[in-house]
Amino acid sequence: MTNIWSNWLEAMRFGAEVQQVMGLRMLRIAAGGPRAATEMQHMVAEKLAAAAMIQNAAIHAVIQGQDPQKATDVAFAAVKRRVRANRRRLSRS
Repeated sequence: MTNIWSNWLEAMRFGAEVQQVMGLRMLRIAAGGPRAATEMQHMVAEKLAAAAMIQNAAIHAVIQGQDPQKATDVAFAAVKRRVRANRRRLSRS
């Protein structure tokens, strides 16, 4: 049985990380210059790659016979890894 509180806390943690990434990106873009242009290009390219990655992870899970919840978990895990990597990258510089 899944603990509803752990799911809720994980969703809140993920939401906070997403907001951090958005804020850090907005700061970088607002600063202007070549880093802003690079970040905007990176952001758009990343969205396209993330959509393909999520779709691929979900399809692969379904093909392996996993239930829809497992397929969703696999796809969501891929998104969380990307958000966490972006937060670390944007926080360093």
